Amino acid sequence: MSTCTTLSRELHEPMGGTATTGTTWLLLEQSGPWGAKALTQSHLDPELGRALGARAEGTGVRVALIRRPGRHADCPPTPSRQVYLGHTRPGNAWLRDVAVADPADLLDLDFAALGAGDHGRTGTAYQGDPLALVCTNGRRDRCCALLGRPLAAELAAMGHATVWETTHLGGHRFSPTMLVLPYGYAYGRLSPHTAKEVLTATHEGRMVGEWCRGRSAWPPPGQAAELAVRRRTGEDRAEALTVSQQRAGDGWSVTVSHQDGRSWLAEVTAGVSEPPRSQSCGAELVTPARYDVRTITPIPATLPQATEL
Repeated sequence: MSTCTTLSRELHEPMGGTATTGTTWLLLEQSGPWGAKALTQSHLDPELGRALGARAEGTGVRVALIRRPGRHADCPPTPSRQVYLGHTRPGNAWLRDVAVADPADLLDLDFAALGAGDHGRTGTAYQGDPLALVCTNGRRDRCCALLGRPLAAELAAMGHATVWETTHLGGHRFSPTMLVLPYGYAYGRLSPHTAKEVLTATHEGRMVGEWCRGRSAWPPPGQAAELAVRRRTGEDRAEALTVSQQRAGDGWSVTVSHQDGRSWLAEVTAGVSEPPRSQSCGAELVTPARYDVRTITPIPATLPQATEL
């Protein structure tokens, strides 16, 4: 039987504009098995998981569980849990390394400030390779386990010490999927070779457009517009572009600005991918949303105002 991933590939479904949105990520280490709704269906206290989800609601913070690649039996109790906090907006992207003895302490964080990009000096500045987060939640979709777990294991075997398995990143049909911090770009349809290429580029402050689904800091229309401008200009520096969008008729008007002063206006429309397909293995057939960039127009630089002598 064909999987959702196989069908998506065969139909050449575009990936741009499909990244899960979140300006800031809160990643909590939790060993053992995960259910489809991992925050409340794992060996984490479900009341705590529910409370973390509620605190994050509407703040721009995404909460996910992480674990080391390999067997998923519960590990013996440890004095602390690994936690990462990562903000993904260009110009203020940061990644913080935190250890907590009791995960309930995370409820004391200022989620609104985190979502806005203020870490309040929580933890310490992360030092190391880019953080590679590979979705492996097979209870959410079997493709994530069948394709994600081998990718995470291979990256770890290749010596990338900061690879973690993670819960839902969205887009099961693009498995194996990976989110890379600190910049927050999501990727899909990866192989060990292309994933390593992505991590090398991230280490150098670049992104790789070919397998990119979008930057989680932006809503889907902005993600699609940014990637379209990158394809047009060849720009791959991760922090070079910022995005702002507004509704315009049936679509969006998205301004993509370069740090060198250039900018472009992209007109983005929402459509659906035909024919109907499952977004997850075993799910009903649907026509997934897609975001098409119809036009990209350079915005002329504003001329300096004349000064009267």
